[in-house]
Amino acid sequence: MRRLVPFALALVLAGSAAAHRLAPSYLELREQGPGEFSVLWRTPEIVARGARLEPALPCDAQGEPQLSLEASALVLRTSLVCRDGLVGQELRVDGLAGSGTDAIVLVTFADGRELRGILSAARPSLRVPARERALDVAVAYLRLGALHLVSGVDHVLFVLGLLLLLRGGRQLLVAVTAFTLGHSATLVAASVGFLRMPAPPVEIAIALSLIALAAALAQPGRGASSLLARRPALLPFGFGLLHGLGFAGALAEAGLPGHAVPLALFSFNVGIELGQLALLALAWPALLLLARLPLPRRAFVCELPATALGGIGVYFVLDRAAAWLAS
Repeated sequence: MRRLVPFALALVLAGSAAAHRLAPSYLELREQGPGEFSVLWRTPEIVARGARLEPALPCDAQGEPQLSLEASALVLRTSLVCRDGLVGQELRVDGLAGSGTDAIVLVTFADGRELRGILSAARPSLRVPARERALDVAVAYLRLGALHLVSGVDHVLFVLGLLLLLRGGRQLLVAVTAFTLGHSATLVAASVGFLRMPAPPVEIAIALSLIALAAALAQPGRGASSLLARRPALLPFGFGLLHGLGFAGALAEAGLPGHAVPLALFSFNVGIELGQLALLALAWPALLLLARLPLPRRAFVCELPATALGGIGVYFVLDRAAAWLAS
């Protein structure tokens, strides 16, 4: 009976996580001719309750906007005519405050220049510069990497599961480093086109990594956890390869600036690592506090988290497999 409580809670949390994946919205303006831009606005069909995201665009609208539902996202297509050009104009997304998500912006000019940015509740607008600076690229992609790590439930749970399993010390350092090397390798390989994998099986495999981690946590000293204790770099590196493909899928939505691909990749990866370190820094004191409380140590540090982690992993596998079969 004790195991059923966290399992039921895990299903509730997993359902919420599946409905609120915190995927960023996407705004693209592409110059078709002098002062003429096609506009694509894509936002998740389901966002935080009460949130309503809308782009506030400069210039004059041309023609009737087209609204459609594609892959659980609302997609708006329209056109703009900017008689004085787009440089110096302000792009804004209303409703970001409280939405639980950010908005990626891509502007492509007819001469090949590109501008990328990330709008957030703290910074809901940007003014279009004449040319994108290297610092802007670095900041935007660093923020995007950190955002994807902390908003991805599966990635967050994997990092926290490693912390619970290894509980600090040298083994945790080795495991986290191996996980970083693994996801860095596949992130770079997939982002530059050396490695191509369809997203659905990758997402299912990432969910299976949560189940494997839960099994190790539920059986300390035996099975997978004993292998992890003897070879703390082995499993995290392998799972890191899978998670890196997931990170690459998120990066593909934003695209890479042709003039600064290495900088964007480096900044995105650094953002992921900063998000990962922030999670560990916040969770480690909580784990130390939990260990000092007069609670059944095995139940609260191993069995209950393992049951919840495994339940969420099973839910994700079934949910993602069903979505793949239905597509």
